[in-house]
Amino acid sequence: MSTAQIQGFAARSIGQILEPFIYKPPKLGDREVRVAVTHCGVCHTDIQAIDDFYELTTYPFVPGHEIVGCVSEVGNKVTSLKVGDRVGIGWQGRSCGKCEWCLKGEEQLCMEIADMGVWTPYGGFSSSVVADECFAYPLPNGLSSENAAVLMCAGISVYTPLHRYASQKSMEIGIAGCGGLGHLAIQFAHALGHAVTVISSTPEKREQALTFGADDFVVSGDLTEVRKRYYKLDLLLVTATGQLPWERLQMTVKKEGRIALVSFPSMSMNPLDLVSHNLSITGSFIGNRATMMEMLTFAYDHHITPMVEIMPMAQINEAIKRVRENQARYRIVLVNEPVDK
Repeated sequence: MSTAQIQGFAARSIGQILEPFIYKPPKLGDREVRVAVTHCGVCHTDIQAIDDFYELTTYPFVPGHEIVGCVSEVGNKVTSLKVGDRVGIGWQGRSCGKCEWCLKGEEQLCMEIADMGVWTPYGGFSSSVVADECFAYPLPNGLSSENAAVLMCAGISVYTPLHRYASQKSMEIGIAGCGGLGHLAIQFAHALGHAVTVISSTPEKREQALTFGADDFVVSGDLTEVRKRYYKLDLLLVTATGQLPWERLQMTVKKEGRIALVSFPSMSMNPLDLVSHNLSITGSFIGNRATMMEMLTFAYDHHITPMVEIMPMAQINEAIKRVRENQARYRIVLVNEPVDK
């Protein structure tokens, strides 16, 4: 086992800024790999976990789950990876492998998923993490590490519902929100051959949304324009958070259409249109391993490119502040500076 201490950044208690945190390397299981972290994205989910939004966080807590790095050590029974391989790791770092969902290949629905995050025991805002070999994905050589980091969570989160619910050609896809998730959803939906309508509260994002591949853009606060899109969409992918204009959003979806949530917005809606229009609301949580591998290949082949700001890992609290204040455009990736030998 590696004996070098791990250098990370941890929240000592709920909602606190992250402080330097030194700890011993976690024991490596037979089928686990140790990965030296080179890049780690800052996801809003990390901030929610710092704030104990899920009521699951134990402190000290080292967040970080959009990870790219190189394998530095392998367990005794690892067969798929070797030392030196560049891999990406998303939110899920392991699974029980025994429950009905794991046996179906839907490991992201593992009955023990609350304990399966890669930030257990400590996450990617550090120099090293440990994960099961099945959840450390070899990356295409031409895919940059900063882009791959974002794809490990944001990318799989938006690709999975498109893969599952937009399998027919030339569907009308709506993207609610044009932020860290939304700007990737636009690119994936466009590359899959669909017509894309972006619904955003921010008029200033129109030109960027069109650049990402949107065919149409409407400001959610403009009721006259929203009404012109009533009954237009086969699928509405909700990537925004906060309080949303749910009654307007529902009306943009065709009868028997679907609304898929990949974010955690405030939910308050009149069920009248939901029931009378035969609408479905679906949650979508990351994705299984097969979809992850498909997404990485698709993103590379179709030049899906997150808009990324790169910052050194030492500036983690400034990065978190920017994400909290919705100032990131559109994802921030932290980079570990090389250690002098």
